[in-house]
Amino acid sequence: MGPPPAAVLEAYGLTADPVRLRGGQQRSWRAGGVVLKPLDMAPVAIQWQADLLVRLSRSTDLRVSVPLRTSDGRLVVQGWTVWSYEPGSYEPEQWGAVLEVGRRLHALLADGPRPAFLDGRDDRWATADRVAWGELALPPGSPHLDRLLAALRPRAHRSQVVHGDLTRNVLFADHLPPLVIDLSPYWRPAGYAEAVVLADALLHEGAEHADVAPLVDDPQHLLRALVYRAVSDADEGRLGRAVDVAVRLAGGQA
Repeated sequence: MGPPPAAVLEAYGLTADPVRLRGGQQRSWRAGGVVLKPLDMAPVAIQWQADLLVRLSRSTDLRVSVPLRTSDGRLVVQGWTVWSYEPGSYEPEQWGAVLEVGRRLHALLADGPRPAFLDGRDDRWATADRVAWGELALPPGSPHLDRLLAALRPRAHRSQVVHGDLTRNVLFADHLPPLVIDLSPYWRPAGYAEAVVLADALLHEGAEHADVAPLVDDPQHLLRALVYRAVSDADEGRLGRAVDVAVRLAGGQA
């Protein structure tokens, strides 16, 4: 995707030339003190995020990037959104630190109501999340996915708004609180959102059983997190070893 058009820059009063950022699937651009990116959610969802993130921005425990409005109050112009820029970078293998930031965030979100727009989501990540929680069935196919599903057990849990994709969206900068970006809202237990971080560590960062075992709160959450990744976008070749770890932690036969 090319840079944001001149009409978008003008609507937000931006004069700096946009420069493409490495992250954001190569679709995000920085212009001075803001980041521009195409709208990737329903209009009602960005309105909800705008209200929520303004409140979270008052926290001293973490930082957030807030969607900005034009002078006439719009959050979206020609399919583009603009967010405040905050310094920070992703630090690989800092899983414990990312989990701690997730706990701070989820403590701030713990009492919020369930967003109604979640019911209307039909992207592949929403589908994968529903499969992970038994709300949608898939026909047998992948042996690794079938092993995960067979190891799942019911759990009583309390759901809340969580960030379901923390892994590369918690950034760190010297002398500043950690930064949380690209909120991906789900209505699930906080421990499940944390387990997605550990699933990503196993799938993409070479983590082993000894790395994740001390960080796993509930192995059932890790199983569900791996179902989520398996259905949405996991590489089948990497999935087998991660499934071995999760099933072992859950007390099954790896």
